[in-house]
Amino acid sequence: MFAALEERVPPMAALAVAVVAVSTSAILIRWSTAPSVVKAFYRVLFTTALLLPWAVGRYRGEFRRMALRDVGVAGLSGVALALHFVSWFESLNHTSVAASVTLVQTQPLFVAVGAWALLSERLTRRMLVGIFVALVGAAAMSLGDPLLAMLGIGTTDALAGTGMYGNALALVGAVTAAAYVLAGRSLRQRVSLVPYVVVVYLACAAVLLAIAVGQGAPLVDYPRREWLLFLGMALGPGIFGHTVINWALAHVESGVVSVSLLGEPVGSTVLAVVLLPGEIPTPTTVAGGAVVLLGIYLTAAARNRA
Repeated sequence: MFAALEERVPPMAALAVAVVAVSTSAILIRWSTAPSVVKAFYRVLFTTALLLPWAVGRYRGEFRRMALRDVGVAGLSGVALALHFVSWFESLNHTSVAASVTLVQTQPLFVAVGAWALLSERLTRRMLVGIFVALVGAAAMSLGDPLLAMLGIGTTDALAGTGMYGNALALVGAVTAAAYVLAGRSLRQRVSLVPYVVVVYLACAAVLLAIAVGQGAPLVDYPRREWLLFLGMALGPGIFGHTVINWALAHVESGVVSVSLLGEPVGSTVLAVVLLPGEIPTPTTVAGGAVVLLGIYLTAAARNRA
């Protein structure tokens, strides 16, 4: 059934749906009042539960053939993914959707640097220019409003520091997402997507559960609205978002996918303005975000030429 569906769906249409789906992630996270680690745990757990019947039915043989070393690498990827979710989900409690989603999308920059440092991949001049541009934009987003407030321009709320803390958490989310990508890069050449993500998600869910228990966060005492939001995070950003994006990578050039993903911060910001009260981004955030997206585009385009 899934194979027939894959053959009928145009890859670009699927990619467009995926970008819209991932753009809802920050909104769903903000709507939920559960602790950040609990939201992340149930998003991953429900995504895994939705994938598992298909994975076991179609890829049972591949699960059996996975080497113990490959399972270990997938487990490390899951740990990195768990840290990504915890830091990024928490960042949305301390900064705007526009800043958080844009900064966490700087992950390709850290992938490029990590691949250079750990995998001996070349950093070209174009890539360095893109990284520099994105860092300038990130600095403007994080420090612009506090600096303006110190000069008596804009609101003094910017001096409270919570926005800077949230921005820092979003950047941690970008770094850990890059670690997740780098850890799984070689493994994805040997293991199909679905078995790989199921093992990664299981490890990720286990780490998130351990963190939640360690923090004493309640795991079951939530109203129906919260459970629907957890399920929405799994179905939207999880299944129709990131899983479809990974599928699209087999049918569409990676450069097209990279550029398409720049639509997530834009989509999330527009949805936040419409659906969340008080989510009008400041001019500094908008300008800095545009510079960040330009830097990401330049870096991604240079990597695809390399």
